[in-house]
Amino acid sequence: MQHLTFPDGSTRPALGLGTWRMGESARTGGAEIAAVRLALELGYRVIDTAEMYGEGGAERVVGVALADALRAGVVAREDVFVVSKVYPHNASRRGVPAACERSRKRLGLDRIDLYLLHWRGAHPLGETVEAFEQLRARGHIGAWGVSNFDLEDMEELVGVPQGDACAADQVYFSLGERGAGVALLPWLRARGMPLMAYCPIDQGALAADTRLAAPAQRLGVSPAQLGLAWVLHQPGVMAIPKAVRETHLRENRAAAELVLDEAVRHELDRLFPPPRARGPLAMV
Repeated sequence: MQHLTFPDGSTRPALGLGTWRMGESARTGGAEIAAVRLALELGYRVIDTAEMYGEGGAERVVGVALADALRAGVVAREDVFVVSKVYPHNASRRGVPAACERSRKRLGLDRIDLYLLHWRGAHPLGETVEAFEQLRARGHIGAWGVSNFDLEDMEELVGVPQGDACAADQVYFSLGERGAGVALLPWLRARGMPLMAYCPIDQGALAADTRLAAPAQRLGVSPAQLGLAWVLHQPGVMAIPKAVRETHLRENRAAAELVLDEAVRHELDRLFPPPRARGPLAMV
């Protein structure tokens, strides 16, 4: 599996596990905990969540699964990269540390490895960055970043004091939604900031996309695996697809090992042409 280098020099696998829409129902909680636990057994080492997901429910799911895996010796804490996000309305000087404390408690962790501003809100970026830096100084987070920030947002961010300490930007990016690759991704690459791609299989839509049927069949993989492999082959990009079913967890993990040659990449560019001009950043 390919690895990405973060601005601090640390490296992490290019494939992670997303948890959007987990933790929303007690009825599905057991299956979701089992899914995260299985993901860790299968070798997933990046887990992405947020205080918004299930209003903290997804963080609780991750916390239970991770605690069980640590007790069982499946993983060591230092090998797992846990990402969470703060609501924009909590992104003030006082709101950030309080939200982080709640998230750390739900996750059962002393430190969140990467803490993101979920999207831009009313609080000034400088105020949020100041709060993030204080959390980092206290050891409550390892690094901080942002989500759903387009190029102009990033340029503004790095212009505030300590804003250039941003470690990553998490945005919607996939074979079917390539807008972030026009201007934002090159800007991030030039600064050594990974792009974390959420919805890298277009919320599952690529699994049924007939354009992928023929090339996927030739490679002996599913259309979803081919679409995910394309994202993972983009330099500087980490993919964090959500999966609960064992089949999908295993398929996504296998997609990280696929090698796409130049002919396949050209074919995918023909089937899913990159945008000719930059448009608004996609969001879900």
